Amino acid sequence: MKLFAFQDLEVWKRASRLACEIYKELNTCRDFGLKDQITRAAVSIASNIAEGEERESKAESARFLYFAKGSSGELATQIYIAIEIGVIEKQIGLKLIKEAREISAMLGALIKIRKGCVR
Repeated sequence: MKLFAFQDLEVWKRASRLACEIYKELNTCRDFGLKDQITRAAVSIASNIAEGEERESKAESARFLYFAKGSSGELATQIYIAIEIGVIEKQIGLKLIKEAREISAMLGALIKIRKGCVR
């Protein structure tokens, strides 16, 4: 049973799945600092989408969607670094970055809708 409207958003579903994929990929990572940064950024995307959708106004929703979009960029950067230092295999990392970019684009479109730029 769904209790929250954000659960119906495809962007929230994809962001949640991405966070789970990140956790699974880093399950055995011993670089705890980087692992913590990456997982926090990944979880932040879905969390900010949910928090924004629970706000009272479209402007507040858009504000939290911007936070989620920022976390998506942060996540992509951290994955690039993880690839370069050998923490994440290149092919897997690039797949994760592609998903983060697609989620970011979806967030950009949703922000425009919330701000009334698209009807």
